[in-house]
This record gives sequence, C-alpha cells and structure tokens, in this order.
Amino acid sequence: MQSGPREIVTPFRPIPLDVPEGMAPNEFFNSTENLNDLVHNNGLLMNPENLLMYRKALGHSNEFDTSIIYNTSKCILNPLGRPVRRTQVPDNVKHVWNRMNQILIGYMLEKYPDPEQHLVLAGEASLDATWPLTSPGVPSIRMLHNHFIVFDKQMLRDAALADPSNPNLTDGGQHSLFQSYMRDVYRRFFEALDLRILKPVSGTAAQLGLTGYPQGLPSWEIEGGAGALQELRFWKEYDEILKGFIDFYRTFFSQVSTRNAPPPADAYFPQRVEEILLFNNDFLKTAKKVRDKCITDAKYANSIRWQPAFKQLIYRNDEGRLIVTISQNSIGNAITELLGVVVKRVPDAAAYEKVEPALIEKLLEVRARLIEADLGEGIATRYWPAA
Repeated sequence: MQSGPREIVTPFRPIPLDVPEGMAPNEFFNSTENLNDLVHNNGLLMNPENLLMYRKALGHSNEFDTSIIYNTSKCILNPLGRPVRRTQVPDNVKHVWNRMNQILIGYMLEKYPDPEQHLVLAGEASLDATWPLTSPGVPSIRMLHNHFIVFDKQMLRDAALADPSNPNLTDGGQHSLFQSYMRDVYRRFFEALDLRILKPVSGTAAQLGLTGYPQGLPSWEIEGGAGALQELRFWKEYDEILKGFIDFYRTFFSQVSTRNAPPPADAYFPQRVEEILLFNNDFLKTAKKVRDKCITDAKYANSIRWQPAFKQLIYRNDEGRLIVTISQNSIGNAITELLGVVVKRVPDAAAYEKVEPALIEKLLEVRARLIEADLGEGIATRYWPAA
C-alpha cells in the first residue's frame, strides 16, 4: 500500500449557533456566550480548576474524540490575555491537568490496544495570542486545550491520499523553517535538555508507515510506555521539551525582528541560548534571510507569528511504542496533520447520528473514571445526564 498523507471525511451535526451581525465567526467563538453554549450542549465534566472536558461538536474522529479546555472565559475576558500554552498554567491547575491527561490516554490505550487497528494520539496546539482575531484560520477558541483522538486505521487505509503540498501538512520535511535551514542546531539545542524518561528517536522509528508522518521532527520515545505517564517526572520532561522549543522560537524571532538582539529576558535556558544558538552561523544566517524578506514582502511579514506557536503530542507508533514530538505550528492546520491525517468535516446529521451513541458511550465511560478520581463533576446536557 502506498505511503502518504490521508484525507478522511468526518460527518458532523450542524451547530445551531447564530453569530451576531458584524462579528467574524472566530471572534464570536472566543466569547463567553459561545463558551456557555459549549458547556451546556457539549460539556461532559468541569472542575474547580476551570478545566472543562467536552464532546467535540466539530470533531476530527467519530471513533473517539474529546478535548479538555482551560476555560478562562469568565476569569479573563480579554481573549488575548488567556493562557495558550502549558507554561502559562498555574501549578495547581497543571497538576490536575496532567492527571486528567494520564487517565484519558490510559483509557484510549486500554480501549484500543492494537496499533495495527487504531491510531491513538493526544496533545495540544498553541493558540498564538499574536494572531489577529479576524485572520482566516485562526483557532476558534483562544484558550489552551488538549485533544484526545482515535482513528480507525482501516478507515485511513481506505481514505484517499491527501495532497502532500497542502500547506496544512506542516512538518519538518516540507514546510518548517527550523528543520529546513537550522536542523542541526535545532536538534543540538534539544539534545542539551536533561531527559531521563524521554529517549531521542528518529526516522522510521517515529513515523507511521501508513502516512510517512511526522517527517524530520525531533521525537522521543517514552521509555516505560503507558506506565511512565503515571510518573510526575514524565510530565516535567514533557514540559522541558516545550520550554526548549519556546526558547528556540523566541530567540530566533527576536533575531528576525532585531539584528543582534540579546537573549530573551525570560529564557528558560539562557546559557544554552547564548552558547548554542547565538554563536551559530546557520541560526543567524537564517534569521537574516527571514528579516530581509520581511522588509521587502509585506504579505510575508504579516504571516510571521512572532510569539511561540507549536503543536506537541503523544502518539502510538506502529510498534505500539509511545512517541512525543513537537512542531512549529502554522495558521489553519490541525494537530492530526502532524501525523499526516487531513480531516475534511462535512455537515451530515444523519451520518453523525448513526455513530453518536457509541461515541457518547465511550466519552461517558472515561468521564466516570475522571469523576471517580476526584477530577471533576459531570455536566448534564440534552444528550446525557450529569452522572
């Protein structure tokens, strides 16, 4: 079977939401009013830390698909001031967040044990607060949220091949600025991290044979597999990778913005930034190349995301090993596309309703585990009770 990115069709029930006249849809989706609708029509569980688990109304997969959002819509009314990455979350909230992640990922691996039959993934995409709210493709909810998704691999095998030049298929081999021009220094910077549970892997060990993705990205195997998710050390290392990425991103775009800029004042690894990045010719040559183009190409300059934008996820490879990877984000792409899965959502209430009962049964089953672990209280909607 030919390896390559796949495009699957996922039906959904049209959402009966009226966007007020004069507002762009993505402006409305960031409003407290819309988040109230999300809670009441699709909410599964909420806890005192404002972590909301919900059913994805516009889902990636109708096999299993749910998200947890850090719902700060009533605490922080300014959409541009809301936390959009794990490093901005208070420690007490992150502690609960990690336990919820652990239970949800454990449930997916238990429910779908065969890597030949199902693709299991979990992770987050940053919602960069520098994107104008009205830009096409800007994430519809500007708050940190995680995805928990399972795809039927037979459905992927039967799906049409996606266009590999699709700009949403952001990956190191095709579109990533970091990987294309600064691959060696990028990897060297990550290698300096103090990781004990996460072991670097590359090439086919990280790729899915069916899609050939991810391509060329730094990846790590979780030694100990699912059991390692029970260890606090793993989640700290997961954050170390994110911090390393943020340092690299901020340092690079600081140089793009201002020639010979100093290291970011809030760098997590300032010594490594100075020794590895700011004394590397490939790093600084690439910054100059981007800076020069920004000066002469207004459209290109407007596309730059000056603050860290990333996708970070945990997924199961073909051998059943758990892999962590991280990628530069691009506007408009989905976290599934990092693994070569393009989702075409189509409004089809009848098709969705055929698979809805089985999907909800699984969501309520894992919700019960979260409630039992004192991670929240159930939410009642027209589709399910509170408990």
